[in-house]
Amino acid sequence: MFLDGKRILITGGTGSLGRRIVDRILTGEMGRPEKITIFSRDEAKQHTMRLSYFKRRAATDEVIYASSRALLSFVIGDMRDYASVQRAVRDADVVVHAAALKQVPTCEYFPFQAVQTNIIGAQNLVRAIRETGSSVDTVVGISTDKACKPINVMGMTKALQERILIESNIDIPLTRFVCVRYGNVLASRGSVVPLFLEQVREGGPVTVTIKEMTRFLLSLDQAVDIVFAAMNGARRGEIYIPRVPAARVADVAAALINGSGIPIVYTGIRPGEKIHEILVSEEEIHRTIERAGYYVICPLLPELQPEEVVPVLSGEYSSSQVTADTAMLRAMLAPYLEHPEQEAVA
Repeated sequence: MFLDGKRILITGGTGSLGRRIVDRILTGEMGRPEKITIFSRDEAKQHTMRLSYFKRRAATDEVIYASSRALLSFVIGDMRDYASVQRAVRDADVVVHAAALKQVPTCEYFPFQAVQTNIIGAQNLVRAIRETGSSVDTVVGISTDKACKPINVMGMTKALQERILIESNIDIPLTRFVCVRYGNVLASRGSVVPLFLEQVREGGPVTVTIKEMTRFLLSLDQAVDIVFAAMNGARRGEIYIPRVPAARVADVAAALINGSGIPIVYTGIRPGEKIHEILVSEEEIHRTIERAGYYVICPLLPELQPEEVVPVLSGEYSSSQVTADTAMLRAMLAPYLEHPEQEAVA
């Protein structure tokens, strides 16, 4: 399997996605790695995460939790600091680059901070691989639907991160650089589900921006699925896109309110927000194919393009095409309605 014997570096590994990736790797479903390194700048989150794994006394359904002490390594560092990135990359075979500033309004008020983490951080990763002569064979960059036709700082910086990683396939031909791009992860840190649940518990009101706003929705496990799919099947320079439902945010709020009579209050669009998100733009549909149940955007650069592309989309893949009805939303949100503590995974 792909991760057998590999040394894995997860940047931003203490975040919602990073932690779930670690959980899933430890099941052995992608093979038995030699080492997993969690790289982040937050010592408190690292300490909490370390304790949560090292206090496990026995394996349950996870086949290799018993050896987590030997497998897991925690490194304090910042993507903005080239020296710390260089040290982390030196001993890696596979990198999942999840470190980012991702809160849209925050990035609007502190744009250069987003530039330093999302753009310069990605360049530091590429530079470290190039200059250290490292053994990294695969890099999976985590992107967002906001990088597609971006209107906000977060999306703009993530779009440039995509381009930096994809272009690096030319400069560093022995390393495969690929990306995944997806929408809102249910119950991840900063998402609407934990906010709405807290507002419901407090008796409301539940705050929604505008009635028309839509978003793509997927679970944390679906987000990990696409990372693993890219590891297994992506070719150099490709961007993997999941096929997931889109919903009105107001409908998500209504499903979580669940008929309790709590009112919804519309507060207006926040700085930098889109009404609808896009996962594949009209410019990208001409080089978008399908593979193993995912849309795959082939590289823009001619040096990386395949000989033939048979497009599978006739128009943009936009959240404006709402596909999640009330029944689907209630099924997707059932774990959070039945077990509200699950929001703590973030």
